[in-house]
Amino acid sequence: MNSKLDKSIFWPSITLVVAATLLLVIFRETAGPFVASLMTGITFRLDWAFEFLTIGLFIILIWLMVGKYGRIKLGEPNDRPEFSRFSWGGMLFCAGMGTSIMFWSIVEPLYYYTGPPFRMEPESTEAAEYALSYGLFHWGISAWALYALPAVVMAYSFFVRKDSSLKISAACRGILGRHADGFLGKAIDILVVWSMIGGLGTSLGLGVPMVSAVIGDLLGIEPSLWLNICIIIIWTFIFSSSAYFGLYKGIRKLSDWNVYMALGIALFVIIVGPTLFILTYFTDSLGIMLNDFMRMSLYTDSIAQGGFPQAWTVFYWAWFAATAPFIGIFVARISKGRSIRELVFNVLTWGSIGSFLYFAVFGGYTMNLQLSGEVNVTNILSEVSEQAVIVAVLNSLPLSVIVSIFFVILGFIFLATSLDSASYVIASVATKELGPVSEPARWHRLLWGILLSALAISLTIVGGLDVVQTSSVLVSVPILVLYVLMAMSLIKWLNNNEHLHYYINKRGGASKHDIK
Repeated sequence: MNSKLDKSIFWPSITLVVAATLLLVIFRETAGPFVASLMTGITFRLDWAFEFLTIGLFIILIWLMVGKYGRIKLGEPNDRPEFSRFSWGGMLFCAGMGTSIMFWSIVEPLYYYTGPPFRMEPESTEAAEYALSYGLFHWGISAWALYALPAVVMAYSFFVRKDSSLKISAACRGILGRHADGFLGKAIDILVVWSMIGGLGTSLGLGVPMVSAVIGDLLGIEPSLWLNICIIIIWTFIFSSSAYFGLYKGIRKLSDWNVYMALGIALFVIIVGPTLFILTYFTDSLGIMLNDFMRMSLYTDSIAQGGFPQAWTVFYWAWFAATAPFIGIFVARISKGRSIRELVFNVLTWGSIGSFLYFAVFGGYTMNLQLSGEVNVTNILSEVSEQAVIVAVLNSLPLSVIVSIFFVILGFIFLATSLDSASYVIASVATKELGPVSEPARWHRLLWGILLSALAISLTIVGGLDVVQTSSVLVSVPILVLYVLMAMSLIKWLNNNEHLHYYINKRGGASKHDIK
């Protein structure tokens, strides 16, 4: 069953996207520095807010997991999960990470090695020990905590309270009341759509140059604007087709293949690379991260003011917070029939394990190239580009041509799974009502896929993708407030035993299992 368009969200969202794109094209010379200065101001003035938010969410999620509300089922008492645990985990991980994990797992440890935290000596033994541990921290449980809370609140609203819309405004209804359906609710949902557009800018801003560089190396040509546009067109075909076929026939199958390929290339690198170093380096880095978790989480460098936590940790928390409503809506939609405890545990655990795997394998392999002297990747990073580092790392592997081809295919599929999820979610937000098994209209999903690609191509031509990425992070400031509203709404619903209210209305009574 497909549902009707919500014109009060659809048309303002379309207008915002088109207007913002035109403004970026017209004022492309001044927009970048202006948005960057705003971003710097946010990360230095609100560093404490983002860090306390992330720790606070983690505490709330632990409470949900171990407390009496953890057993509440997201759906009817007899509902069973729609997807296998493998497909479910694959979809939530691929939607959350995309090509970003492929890019940063290789490049990020090098930045920490050459520009380490805590006033360490650059390129020292101590800096090398922290190079991987900080990557594990940034892409681990804290990042997934930012995704998990919106997912729980949205799933509770949609499957337990039977709110017939997949909108963040609905997740704030416990506090906003009737205002969730008024102007304030519409503004929230339009803001969320823009944050998804920014997430697209981030994914394309990293993914397109990365794949272009590898293809250029394979074909012996220089990456160019036209190559980038061809890559976006191919991506458009892949993710639009997947979004058109829907959640069950398209997105799920693409995510399954994505996970198989991601595991395959990671396993290959472990086997042919310095296996023992990768395993021992990861073990040591994980220990450092766990030991220093609270220090990393609340580190602001307020005395020396070196800027490391603002440039990395606070920026990441703002970026993840900005894209979290999108991930939350998508994960909520695919979590019917699971309990709150199961949802929280799996998002935190499997999301973190997937990130740890990629950083352990590719980050460890890259650091070994540098520390062993086999390839001076830090020199390539400083004198050429981040994309050149990725090409150099792939070329250092046995069967490098085959690995590079495999890497390109994985990059296409990884980003496609993120973008088809994005077009699906945007269409869901701009749809009036959705039942537990209904989906947005096919033309609606396809329209957003085409529109997102047109935006990407136009901004690639004028060099504006970075501005979209940064502007999406600016959205994280009002989303700080949304996190508070969502958390308060969920706690209010749970304390009022609203899950029992809906079960009793449905079945004429509640069991001991439901109450616990």
